[in-house]
Amino acid sequence: MFIVVPLPKRDMAEMMYQGKVKQVWSTDDPEVIEFRYTDQISVFDQIIPSLVPRKGESLNRTTCHWFNLVEQEGICETHLIEMNAPDRCLAKKFEVIKEPGAIPRDMENVFVPLEVICRHYLAGSGWRRYERGEVGSEEFGFEPGLSLKMGVKLPSPYLEVSTKFEKFDRLLDREEALQISNLTEEEFDSILECVLAIDAIIEREASARGLIHVDGKKEFALGAGRKPVLVDSFGTLDEDRWWDAETYEGGEIVSLSKEFVREHYLGTGHHSELYQARESGLPEPPIPSLPEDIISRTANLYSEMYERLTGKTF
Repeated sequence: MFIVVPLPKRDMAEMMYQGKVKQVWSTDDPEVIEFRYTDQISVFDQIIPSLVPRKGESLNRTTCHWFNLVEQEGICETHLIEMNAPDRCLAKKFEVIKEPGAIPRDMENVFVPLEVICRHYLAGSGWRRYERGEVGSEEFGFEPGLSLKMGVKLPSPYLEVSTKFEKFDRLLDREEALQISNLTEEEFDSILECVLAIDAIIEREASARGLIHVDGKKEFALGAGRKPVLVDSFGTLDEDRWWDAETYEGGEIVSLSKEFVREHYLGTGHHSELYQARESGLPEPPIPSLPEDIISRTANLYSEMYERLTGKTF
């Protein structure tokens, strides 16, 4: 008598892309990819040699929450198919063309090689450019020559566009953004309009839970009919900056995002050493590990912020 024992099903998936904090894997369906969120954390385009427990789960569950809201409110299509594990989700696959200006004008289902940043308060790199004198107050919608303080609310949302597929993010003017993406004026503007509508949802939800949405970035593809499709991740502690509303009203800024970790390395001097090396063309100094107390505080922040952003239990 023979007993047939079925062999375990082999995972035929292959990793297609390894990012700083997430991986993209193939699936049995050539039109579907799987995002796997890790517990890694990065700042200043460097991966920190420390893991933050359950960070990947927090990122995945948070971004899936926002994707669902965007679709429910009819802003635009998204790439999300379903969340298939706490730290994973299935998404539509789009063609990626990395050569600048090479995307055909009639091509559909293609990734747009741009990143759109929307600022609502003067902070982060926007503040640093102003502080260095590279831009004036009028750049952010204020009267020319007005002296600004870090954290001031901008008169209206301020949109910036940066590159993808270059070693470091680089801000683009409208003309170069159109050249790199080969979008029409109308297609480019439709993406910017989607960003403003999405941020209106985020502001509504965040403000109801005592949070200020300071800024954030978003990425898109062109789907059927070359309509914008929201892709990748957004509205998380990695892509966006958040402050506590109550303390802000009292005159104090309490950072509730990855800026918390950035500030650690700004304080240690690593940020200054890193950018001096980059400007001089010298090898980058390796980023040090995070102290255990900051790892613990960061892990707690990611889980607590999931609950504050979504209103759900982590």
